[in-house]
Amino acid sequence: MTFAIYLAHLNPVTKAHVEIIRELKKENQVCVMPVIFMNKGNEINSRSFPFNFELRKKMLHAVFADSISILSNYTFYAPFVKYMPPLFSPRSWRIKKQILAGISEEYFTYTGDKVEGFVLRLYGLNPKIGTRKAISASFVKEKMFDAARGKDTNWEKDVPSEVVKIIHENWDVVKKYSTAKDLTYRILGMKFPSDGFW
Repeated sequence: MTFAIYLAHLNPVTKAHVEIIRELKKENQVCVMPVIFMNKGNEINSRSFPFNFELRKKMLHAVFADSISILSNYTFYAPFVKYMPPLFSPRSWRIKKQILAGISEEYFTYTGDKVEGFVLRLYGLNPKIGTRKAISASFVKEKMFDAARGKDTNWEKDVPSEVVKIIHENWDVVKKYSTAKDLTYRILGMKFPSDGFW
């Protein structure tokens, strides 16, 4: 069976992510790799990346149980500037090796972003570029932040009920980042935290 490798932020897991994974599962073994940013042994979390890997893994497991693999292969290590420029930096090629660690059979990567798909193709990661879904995690996240600041929003309707429960259990994380500045750099369709970039 072919491995479908889904590389994504999943911050938080939305109904759009679930729809994508369910489609991929129909004909493939799905391996989800939430992106992780590490600095001096600690995961970087921020307004753009509020939920850590373990929480995102818990969200995915709550919806899919053991029917998918959830791996931490897609990890960047500070200083992130050393991954630049893509293709020319030796460190940028390590990501390909990390992603494919343990993937011994035929595979493809999935993205809904054309720019990211172009970069994945340059690295020989066999991308399939899907159609962007109407619901984006960024949009849902902003509605969550609005709710944490006391506004009446309906963010829960775009999130699976299992994930809504986990987010409410960790509402302190949402409140913490609801008033924080968005300190990120966007390079070739990829967001990097400014903390640890240099």
